[in-house]
Amino acid sequence: MKKKINHKPLRTVILVLSLVIFVIMFAVMTLQGTLMYLYLKIWYQADIPMPQFWRPIPFTILVSTLVGVVLTILASRIPLKPIRDLIEAINQLSEGNFHVRVHLDLTREFVRLSESFNSMAQELENTELLRSDFINNFSHEFKTPIVSLRGFAKLLKNPDLPEQERQEYLDIIIHESNRLSQLATNVLNLSKIENLNILSDMELFDLTEEVRQSVLLLESKWQKKQLELIIDMEEIEYYGSRNLLNQVWINLIDNAIKFSPDHGKIKLKLHRSGTSSVFHILDNGCGMSEETSQQIFDRFYQGDLSHTTEGNGIGLTVVEKIIRLHGGNITVHSEEGIGTTFVVTLPDIQPRNT
Repeated sequence: MKKKINHKPLRTVILVLSLVIFVIMFAVMTLQGTLMYLYLKIWYQADIPMPQFWRPIPFTILVSTLVGVVLTILASRIPLKPIRDLIEAINQLSEGNFHVRVHLDLTREFVRLSESFNSMAQELENTELLRSDFINNFSHEFKTPIVSLRGFAKLLKNPDLPEQERQEYLDIIIHESNRLSQLATNVLNLSKIENLNILSDMELFDLTEEVRQSVLLLESKWQKKQLELIIDMEEIEYYGSRNLLNQVWINLIDNAIKFSPDHGKIKLKLHRSGTSSVFHILDNGCGMSEETSQQIFDRFYQGDLSHTTEGNGIGLTVVEKIIRLHGGNITVHSEEGIGTTFVVTLPDIQPRNT
């Protein structure tokens, strides 16, 4: 448990010292002023020479004034030092130094300010690391199919190439082209959806049928791995964005197929719960660690650090954003070696009056 810092004694000491200094300076200045007044009023007008012991008074006033000014400047810089430190840290942060941290413990407010700044800097540092990793992965994902396309295109120029090999190379070119197309689509979707705050293409549609169509769209993938699909869905109509929600079903089903072993099982369930529509998708794939489950929806995050599976770390980010735009939520439960379950909850949305 974090220990709280008691700042009351510090504030009391500062107030007492400030009061004492003020009283002393006020008394000294009053005394000096009185003495100078007496000198000017009595001795100076009467043309009486200044007594020997009073002659240092003007010099003392000058020295006291200079000392007071210097002390005031120094005293004013002490409480402003945390502000200057914070400004310097902000400047470093704006220049890209996300490792900078501040530790201000003068008062409770400064402690909270430094904690907020450090938290912000940590988030920016994490985002920068994810962004750098994403750029590296994105470059790799983009470059690999391009190199493959170029290589097989050169092979196809050989007029003596057997027909069987020609067809194999054409299939590879089609596959790699699809990879590039999907990658570009995901990036465009992420850019478009992140700037979207209001849904405009709302309509009443058959939610169950849209999920079925998504399953059929990915049929070649799950048949290739000979997966068993168990489908249990109620007939549900939903008012929302049909096009955006299709991206949700395709991404989730595609992920389940991707991480399921050959001859594995995927279960889809769609039902009503109160005033919400709930979609479950379960697989018996490799599963995820607790750390991965907590970050799986973060932008640019990839749970498969070995990059042995296709992906670019933006599909689930798009999914979560779309669901939140509908006022819903998505949760994930996963165990390594057992499988993963995603649950999407979409509350009913009342159609707008036209």
